[in-house]
Amino acid sequence: MLWGKVFVGSAIALALCGTAFHTSSTPPSAPQSSTPALARTAAAEDRWEQLFLSVPQPDRAREHLRALTAAPHMAGTPEDKQTADYVAAQFRAAGLQTEIAEYKVWMNYPASISVDAVFPPGVKMHGPTREHLEGAGAYQDDPRVVVPFSGYSPSGEVEADVVYANYGRPEDFKKLAELKIDVRGKIVLARYGENFRGVKAYVAQEHGAAGLIIYSDPIDDGFFRGDVYPKGPWRPASAVQRGSVGYIFQFPGDATTPGVASVPDLPQAKRTAPEQSAALPRIPTTPLSSGDAQPILANLAGPASPRDWQGALPFTYHLGPGPVRLHMRLQQDYQYRTIWDVIGRVPGAEDAEELVLAGNHRDAWVYGAVDPNSGTTAMLEAVRGLGELLRAGWHPRRTIVIGSWDAEEQGLIGSTEWGEQHAAELGQAVAYFNTDPAVSGPNFSAAAVPCLKQFVVDISKAVPSAKGGTVYEQWRRRLEQPREASPDLTGSQSRAPLAPGGDVPVGDLGSGSDYTVFFQHLGIPATDVESNGPYIYHSVFDNFEAFSRFADPDFHLEQQMARVYGLEILRMADARLLPFDYARYGSEVGVFLQAVRKKAGSRWGPGNVNFEAADHAAKRFADAGALVKQQLSDTPESDRRLNAILRQTERTLLLPEGLPNRPWYKHAIFAPGVYTGYAAVALPGVYEAIDAGDVRRTQDEVDRLARVLNLAADLLQNARQTPFLGKP
Repeated sequence: MLWGKVFVGSAIALALCGTAFHTSSTPPSAPQSSTPALARTAAAEDRWEQLFLSVPQPDRAREHLRALTAAPHMAGTPEDKQTADYVAAQFRAAGLQTEIAEYKVWMNYPASISVDAVFPPGVKMHGPTREHLEGAGAYQDDPRVVVPFSGYSPSGEVEADVVYANYGRPEDFKKLAELKIDVRGKIVLARYGENFRGVKAYVAQEHGAAGLIIYSDPIDDGFFRGDVYPKGPWRPASAVQRGSVGYIFQFPGDATTPGVASVPDLPQAKRTAPEQSAALPRIPTTPLSSGDAQPILANLAGPASPRDWQGALPFTYHLGPGPVRLHMRLQQDYQYRTIWDVIGRVPGAEDAEELVLAGNHRDAWVYGAVDPNSGTTAMLEAVRGLGELLRAGWHPRRTIVIGSWDAEEQGLIGSTEWGEQHAAELGQAVAYFNTDPAVSGPNFSAAAVPCLKQFVVDISKAVPSAKGGTVYEQWRRRLEQPREASPDLTGSQSRAPLAPGGDVPVGDLGSGSDYTVFFQHLGIPATDVESNGPYIYHSVFDNFEAFSRFADPDFHLEQQMARVYGLEILRMADARLLPFDYARYGSEVGVFLQAVRKKAGSRWGPGNVNFEAADHAAKRFADAGALVKQQLSDTPESDRRLNAILRQTERTLLLPEGLPNRPWYKHAIFAPGVYTGYAAVALPGVYEAIDAGDVRRTQDEVDRLARVLNLAADLLQNARQTPFLGKP
């Protein structure tokens, strides 16, 4: 639109003259250096930042989100390809070198999904009932809305009695066994929350269940929490949470190509047969709404459930088994389907071989206004800001690569396949910045690898909040207030409250979004940012209308998150020295070691596992990190050798042979838990060996951990002892 181009051009002219024009709150200026030469450089960098922050606009964000959510666009559909073309056009308009990368991946669509109560005769239930509400708008009536189903569930037909298993966690199945409730050959009914849905399928499979149904209980996600849609943002009785049940805790990506990119011409001989894939469940699994689950739960017999298993439906929950008997009939249409990643690139001017990566996925189960297209919208406004800088004469020091990933919902597929294909090139990557559902409400939060936690906090101090002040100030103010705990509906990493006298908490990275391949498999430091609140996750009601009413009516949060996300990219691309804090990293590893030592002591008593070498290595890592951190503050100029060592340090924390029983995951410090699926487990090799009750394996994992920590410490000590060869 011509008017918009003129408007932005005026902002550029004013910013370059030293007076930036802003459409909302004025971005704070960066602190100035006391070194004259460095002060001039910092002033120039600050001018570019101020210009960038002036570009993202709420009205533009609204246009992007409306376009991206115009139709349901599940991965691999024609509508999904249309969103790829839209994103590619925006990238090209901003001046990015743009390509669309295709992959051919194993995915299912639902051919026929039905769940019927067949006994007792008085129980009437035929599901899944179509999601529909009076007054909810036309989005729900689109014939392209996919029937609720579970990605990566096998086909299957099961008729069996029902057992209620709370959240379907290992401890829930243990409790059922203590109560003499046998789930073998039964259909397990579990509620969403507390862990990843794929873990529910995995644990039910481990215990011999014949099938699994997952439903959304209103105590976690419905009227018990607040007004339901369309009056409020909470899940109504007819809404169903779709989602994949693939075992991403084994490996993400195409289930038939672990560690290998699913390029279109990949020979079939290089693929794993689906029936042999460790990432695919073996029992049929499907979701239901609370409305469909109600008659099942209301008619179960057996003992009353433990009181903390009670949901919000208006009767006492019982465990079964039966007398309710269900007939599940799932026909899945599995095929190798084409997906489309959009890749945009801005070549670097000086350290062009170093890559700054960023990404967000684009596919959705239905419309995906919050998840993921609030993130795509923020990304596109950030890209537009970078484009305006390019037009004004800016060139990044490092090469920037931005990915719009496809098929994330089925199992982080598009990002994983691209990462596996480009693993060699990505050895030069310095960081990966992720956002997924960037905006669902006003509450900013972040997760990051420890060396980038302060970097994220610093970014939040430089971006104006949609609510006034800076993002950091609003973040801290919110966490200082007493608040009711929010439900964990997805099994994702929870955000800790502000500690007394402490700073804002930055969470740890587990899995569940597209940073996984870059961080857990390739050892690239990563962050993940969002501004959250309640929304109707993975439902037809996560649409543009609902977003505009409840998540971000004026689209100022979208503007805020575009600024946060883009400023991460801009600062990392132009940093003379990489802003990595390995002193903090080493300190956190020391805390993690204390926790696993205590866990091992509780399991076997003190002294059965020797942690001395790991403790010493963690201290060496922290001490070396502290010395390099001081060196960074004393070094005014860029230094290629120092940056290369900082870039490599995270990679030394990878285990070449990977974690036991899941070698795709290589990071020694963080991984998604086998029984959480999303949430991070610290020191996963050690932690899971203790859980397995294997003291020898535990000692082996402690020793492996010590080796990689010593490698990281050696590398950082080498950085300190080597004379710096500053760039002319």
